[in-house]
Amino acid sequence: MVAGKINFFLLFIGVVLVSCSVQKQTATTSLQKQFINDSAFTNAFVGIAVYDTETGKYIHQYNSNKYFVPASNTKLPTLYAGLKYLGKQLPGLQYKEENDTLYIQPTGDPTLLHVDYKTQPVVDFLKQQTKPIVINNSNWKAEALGYGWAWDDYLGYYMTERSPLPVYGNYIKWIQQRNVEERDGKMDTSGIIFTDPEVNWDVQFKTGKTTAFDVTRPRTENKYTITEGKELKKELEVPFVTNGLQSALELLKDTVHQTITEESFRITNPEVIYSQPVDSMFKPLMYRSDNFFAEQTLLMVSNVLFGEMDEQKLIAHMLKNDLSGFPQKPKWVDGSGLSRYNLFTPEDFVWLLLKMKDEFGLERLKTILPTGNTGTLRNYYVDDAGFIFAKTGSLTGHLALSGFLITSKNKLLVFSVIVNNHNTSATSVRRAVEKFLQQVRREN
Repeated sequence: MVAGKINFFLLFIGVVLVSCSVQKQTATTSLQKQFINDSAFTNAFVGIAVYDTETGKYIHQYNSNKYFVPASNTKLPTLYAGLKYLGKQLPGLQYKEENDTLYIQPTGDPTLLHVDYKTQPVVDFLKQQTKPIVINNSNWKAEALGYGWAWDDYLGYYMTERSPLPVYGNYIKWIQQRNVEERDGKMDTSGIIFTDPEVNWDVQFKTGKTTAFDVTRPRTENKYTITEGKELKKELEVPFVTNGLQSALELLKDTVHQTITEESFRITNPEVIYSQPVDSMFKPLMYRSDNFFAEQTLLMVSNVLFGEMDEQKLIAHMLKNDLSGFPQKPKWVDGSGLSRYNLFTPEDFVWLLLKMKDEFGLERLKTILPTGNTGTLRNYYVDDAGFIFAKTGSLTGHLALSGFLITSKNKLLVFSVIVNNHNTSATSVRRAVEKFLQQVRREN
């Protein structure tokens, strides 16, 4: 009789535990279904991976091992490469003094004369030189535009050319600013259009005014056509054609007050001038999803490892060595995610973020990745600031978000949500992802 009671009691306990497990599984499935069936994803392809670092298990998975175009989530493996190999300071320039001549070689550092950086160690170094300066870019093995980039976006600020010696961020800021004065009871406006930095390139003005200030150039030439608009003040950032070292040397000579000539030579055992703390570049790379900083990061790492700037060689090396453990081997083709040829799975990003946390520490990553209502998360996750740290990604029809989430119970989750081929507003997709992750945070 007693044994029968014990067996019944154990059976009862088992039923209760199974019931609780089913309830939890049902709740999880219900949340996923609610998210996947959101009207924002009609006809779209959705992938979800949410990993609980406490249990070492996924709590949400949906198409998590399928390949997606990740857009700017591609910057996460780029960030890994930079954190792994660029040390504490960016290599700004390589040099060697021989035969009363200063030989210099570029490193791909994108901070040279960039408006974000007030101190310029490389510029200071070059200004101090009294010897002839010659430069060689034989270590440049890349192309100005990346594999699979949309060629007709060349005027977009987001598609700045890559180069061995970037200056001023490889773009020109064109500014229309009007002086407004009252004369005889009427407002007199006269347009002033100027550039930063100042350039001596071919500039012409279109006759007549239109509604919007505009600046255009041919794809392969620094010949600019200015259309005056009605705005009192407007700024446009337009990438310039780098032409290898040519454009950089033209712009640099007015700053360092030296003529730098280009010659063929090879530097062995060079000295290095370091420019900026690495995290001072990694933070804007993540916060504003800076494509240019991302691309140049891969090129700098390649130069550190191989003595040449070749992003394809570096990507192949990283996938074979440091990042060989991806759950599904990705197709990784550029540093920024501008290319639609990139393919990663949600599980790939979860694995990568866990690896980055283990190697570089969560606290450092928290200072680099945007949190709620900052950077590319501005106006999103406002109430979750300090509890979410993530990288966004967006191309037309594609959105992604991968990062860390600290739950209401102080659990650390690692997540990746990717939406491909949506045909609705990007805002509605972002809000749906936000609602899902906020619910995940509350329930865990």
